[in-house]
Amino acid sequence: MKNELHTFLTESVYMGVMLTLGTYSIGLWLKSKTGWALMNPLLVAVVLTICFLCVTGMSYTSYVRGADVISYMLTPATICLAVPLYEQIEQLKRNFRAVVIGIAAGVLASMASILALIVLLNMDHVSYVTLLPKSITTAIGMCVSEELGGSVPVTIMVIVITGITGNIFAERFLHMIKVREPIAKGIAIGSASHVIGTAKAMEMGGTEGAMSSLSIVTSGVLTVIAASVFASLA
Repeated sequence: MKNELHTFLTESVYMGVMLTLGTYSIGLWLKSKTGWALMNPLLVAVVLTICFLCVTGMSYTSYVRGADVISYMLTPATICLAVPLYEQIEQLKRNFRAVVIGIAAGVLASMASILALIVLLNMDHVSYVTLLPKSITTAIGMCVSEELGGSVPVTIMVIVITGITGNIFAERFLHMIKVREPIAKGIAIGSASHVIGTAKAMEMGGTEGAMSSLSIVTSGVLTVIAASVFASLA
């Protein structure tokens, strides 16, 4: 019986999906019960999944084989963020120039900060291009990293960490530096912490969520264009 249970845990193609949804649900429950920012559902899911794999001996390969179904939905889920943007289309038209400039500034600030970090820490070129797409959605960031010769798994990890950090701290940070304008909040969160941060922006309000959704797409496109230029600088 014990061997059969172990076989199911380590070889079942459904285990990855069950584990992902289960740990994320636990994260949602903990967040609703505690209200703590650190109880981010994605962060909780990551920690619990790692613990589960270590305790059961389930290989990462087996987990990914089942969880690929969820990964496949990443791009369609990102596209769905166009809905809140459409609902705020009039606001976007009125502030179009400020929005475009704000997003462009966010992309340049993100890539310039990585360049400064690489120079300061004297890191190699592979590390540099691996970190460059840290603030864009995973689907685009993976392609940018691979094209530039970076380490795609590390890029994914950095993108997730960036998103979780934005989700947890963005609202408090914006309040601390006295940013009050909803459009500015949304652009800042979306251009810095992509989809995961946008989930927080949507909690803050419709305008914040819509502008953050726009920032995800636009930041991704601008990063694809600018990454090759920045990659040649170090």
